[in-house]
Amino acid sequence: MAIVIVIVIVVLLVLFVMFQYNGLVKLKNRVENAWAQIDVQLRRRYDLIPNLVETVKGYASHERETLEAVVNARNAAMNAQGPAAQAANENMLSGTLKSLFALSEAYPDLKANQNFLELQEELTSTESRIAFARQHYNDSVLGYNTKIETVPANIIAGLFKFTQREYFEAEGEARGPVQVQF
Repeated sequence: MAIVIVIVIVVLLVLFVMFQYNGLVKLKNRVENAWAQIDVQLRRRYDLIPNLVETVKGYASHERETLEAVVNARNAAMNAQGPAAQAANENMLSGTLKSLFALSEAYPDLKANQNFLELQEELTSTESRIAFARQHYNDSVLGYNTKIETVPANIIAGLFKFTQREYFEAEGEARGPVQVQF
């Protein structure tokens, strides 16, 4: 009789560990998927930027510094590793894009160019998608981090070395609304 009780307790303990572990893996995978979705939208943004720069070049070729700053910021953002570095580089890229869009005020022909207007609309749409993907990622990180910090999952998380994930946070003026005028 005692052996049956021990076996039942061991089986229940194994099932408990298995369910906790599987729950942690599921949440970890959601976080990774959410990060991949951010990456998809950022790649879309990065693909639009060279077209935008080329369109502006035709109208404002002597604005070389602004164009180079956008390209350099894009390259830095593309090579960033991890949420903190990615957020910092994305904030820098957003700032250079503001400067690029400000050029349209000085060049009325550029402001009226259909290609520029379409690229501007695509970039605006992509920015909305990025914001949604960031929110989804941070929500996923919240669920995951909460799970690995709460009892009893924190015991299993510690045993299997599940670690907290970083949020994708905006810094400084990037926390406020973006002001872009055309």
